[in-house]
Amino acid sequence: MITVQGVAAFLNKFAPARLAEEWDNVGLLVGDRTRQVSRLMTCLTVTPATAAEAVTEKTEMIVSHHPLPFRPVRRLTTETTAGRLLLELIGAGIAVYSPHTAFDSARVGVNQRLAKGLGLRGVAPLVPAEEGLGSGRWGWLDEPATLEGLAGRVKTFLGLERVQVVGDAGHPIRTVGVACGSAGELLEAAIANECDCFLTGETRFHTCLEAEARGVALILTGHFASERFAVEYLAEVLQSQFPELGIWASRDERDPLRWA
Repeated sequence: MITVQGVAAFLNKFAPARLAEEWDNVGLLVGDRTRQVSRLMTCLTVTPATAAEAVTEKTEMIVSHHPLPFRPVRRLTTETTAGRLLLELIGAGIAVYSPHTAFDSARVGVNQRLAKGLGLRGVAPLVPAEEGLGSGRWGWLDEPATLEGLAGRVKTFLGLERVQVVGDAGHPIRTVGVACGSAGELLEAAIANECDCFLTGETRFHTCLEAEARGVALILTGHFASERFAVEYLAEVLQSQFPELGIWASRDERDPLRWA
């Protein structure tokens, strides 16, 4: 019998909570640790669509990359979106586990897979923490590329039609830093590691200006795209670990942003 606690224990080994950023909220956030699990869904974020899918599919547990709740909850009512979602999941007996930044920084986590997906060599953390782990990743390309060429590689790996870039199309690139999600604060770490290009999901306008001023190219994939692929990978990892369970990555989850 697989329980919520059994899945949570594996996830904490796979993406140890000690790797999470201090401001984060990771681990088992909702649910009864003793409850049996037969069906489990991964998703990037708990939204009305993914919560409804979990309820409809009679899921006992959601592994959501982004935490719900993220900040302390003083009132749990239907007057807020978070409150409505939490009450819906609690009413259905669905547990919620979030690995978030622990998964970002894990040995085979989101940033490591981003770096490997781009073909980077000698991959190491942008901000080292312990035993080769830490925030972000950086490495070098076997052969120098241009910003246009690397952007094409990113689009192929993540299945995107477009990405945003800062820098000239012909900007020469050999070393690349990556950090999923909204990680503009790691630009300085990328510069310190002499990266020619820094890839993240999204960042502030003034971070883009700073990168341009300091001669570092940027590739912005969108927050959703920079992490959603790893949610699908996590479903595969969990299915391999718990073959008796029905496990899938949310089929109804969509990027809320689109080109008009």
